Amino acid sequence: MKRMSMTAALAFVGGVALVVTTACTAPARVEKAAAPAPAAPVAQTVEQLEAAVPEHPLKEAYFGETHVHTSYSLDAYIGGARLTPDDAYKFAQGKDVTIQGQTHNIKKPLDWTAVSDHAEFIGEMYSTQVPGAKGGDNPMLEELRGLKNVDEQRAWFMKYVVSNMRGANPGHPPFYAGPETTRSAWQDVQLKAVRDNYQPGRFTTLAGFEWTATNNAGNMHRNVIFRDLTVPDLPLSALDTNDEEKLWAWMAEQEKKGSRLLAIPHNSNGSKGYMFEPMDNAGKPLTAEYAKLRSHFERLIEMMQIKGNSEVHRSFWPADEFADFENGDSVATFSGRTFKKENFVRWAVTKGLDYQAKLGANPYQLGFIGGTDNHNGAPSDVVEDNYIGSHGPADGTLKDRREGEIDGWIKGKDSNPGSLSGVWATKNTRAAIWDAMAARESFVTSGTRIKVRFFAGADLPGQPAGPRALVEQGYKSGVPMGGTIQGAAKSPTFTVWASKDPEGANLDRIQIIKGWVDAKGEPQDKVFDVAWSGDRKPGGNGKLPAVGNTVDLKAATYTNAIGSVELMGTWTDREFDSQQHAIYYVRVLEIPTPRFTTYDAVRNNLPLLEDAPATIQERAWSSPIWYTPEK
Repeated sequence: MKRMSMTAALAFVGGVALVVTTACTAPARVEKAAAPAPAAPVAQTVEQLEAAVPEHPLKEAYFGETHVHTSYSLDAYIGGARLTPDDAYKFAQGKDVTIQGQTHNIKKPLDWTAVSDHAEFIGEMYSTQVPGAKGGDNPMLEELRGLKNVDEQRAWFMKYVVSNMRGANPGHPPFYAGPETTRSAWQDVQLKAVRDNYQPGRFTTLAGFEWTATNNAGNMHRNVIFRDLTVPDLPLSALDTNDEEKLWAWMAEQEKKGSRLLAIPHNSNGSKGYMFEPMDNAGKPLTAEYAKLRSHFERLIEMMQIKGNSEVHRSFWPADEFADFENGDSVATFSGRTFKKENFVRWAVTKGLDYQAKLGANPYQLGFIGGTDNHNGAPSDVVEDNYIGSHGPADGTLKDRREGEIDGWIKGKDSNPGSLSGVWATKNTRAAIWDAMAARESFVTSGTRIKVRFFAGADLPGQPAGPRALVEQGYKSGVPMGGTIQGAAKSPTFTVWASKDPEGANLDRIQIIKGWVDAKGEPQDKVFDVAWSGDRKPGGNGKLPAVGNTVDLKAATYTNAIGSVELMGTWTDREFDSQQHAIYYVRVLEIPTPRFTTYDAVRNNLPLLEDAPATIQERAWSSPIWYTPEK
């Protein structure tokens, strides 16, 4: 650092910003003057640090995680997780950690993270792990701390967690030591880690928790994420209520007290049809009030995680040639979680148009975001060739990933590392990251660092001169992903851009998926290729030829001899009806690359699995843009 005088130098010391000043005024009597005492460091407030972060008017892509569990989630602890929330934030920043006895890191640090430990049993985990904590000497917790055998761990989990949570009236186990342990876990562990690891402009931490309702074994889980540290004394758990409508009511109460928060549903593929039912929990048809409340708090949905991709399933979208992607078929074989078309995100966001037309409000106006559900305490541990499993010993060994299962949910070989969240924000601070999520200016990738932008507007010009022009024109004359176009005499112009992961595979194509409802209120959709690599041309059937495949299955390698580094295009909807509600979102595909199961096989000189894909086409999805006719 250059030597400074009469100025202030900003330095980060242990994650805390300090302003250091030096004085240079000469003393009146040099021969007798004592050396001046150094100025005391002045710690800047969080608000000052945030304000000092420069803004990007055209916004930047920041990658992060909203769904990760540490040792403060009971199921994770039983499975061997010993990383704390503080450890998870360190991992997200690129620090080495120890998982199941081996050193591990993320390779590419994240920009932001929200640890989302289960609110259920978080107090019990405080008693288990903190020396001297109330209830820590309970014999059942002594037993828990001593569990070594996987079968014993599973039995303990089934006894105290699964059977309890899937019952009609879930409650705390007999070793619960009271609400003060929950308060300590939330405030002294979770929120402390959020405060300690926040570095505005470098790495953002968001407070959050998972509300884990599992009615009749159907997944109704939500991750609750806060804008700042104006948070309640205690998180709400499914032990308090397993009714999502009461969750939203609780969120409304917190909002009145000054909190800003949103809830992110996940794993709709395993929701047994409950996630997007045509009635409320009282069995009554949905109302405008219901739709407005749900849409206010549930602005995003998790598109994909280790338990499968919830966009579409090949069984219900046979015309979509790319619907067969990490479908997680074995989810349907556990606990009666039979797949239904109504479980999937494309159906839900399209069905929402029907409610918008009939009620004047859309309960499923959902942007898209990613997540992992990692139970090792490792946020966004999503790289295929670096994957060591996500659920401790359940998939932490090669044998378990090839032959085992993640208890009660999915077979190891049928799972995947999870997905990654991206947001377009003005800067890397809590408020800016959360605001981008709330505005639905978010996207999700299947694990790679693809960037995607999507704009639409009646006044957008044709093909932009370049990516910057596309963005400038998009904000000036249109709306970005997450936005709504209100009325148009003709099809809006849609502009799209995507760039590859700098260290990953080239891009195959950009697609726009359009959704609408027919006269019967049934969701319909169509997939359009908008921009693609090479000199390919659609065939007589309208389909674009495949990009090709450079994967060497014997070596688990690929080359970027095909595909493009960047793609950009402009599209108009030739089937546009100005009186018809519609939704549009973007899907970006990479060229084929090896799947984690192939990397596992090649590294260990084993044959490829016959019942698991050897390659994948990683992808990204933008949040939708909605079209609403003029009344």
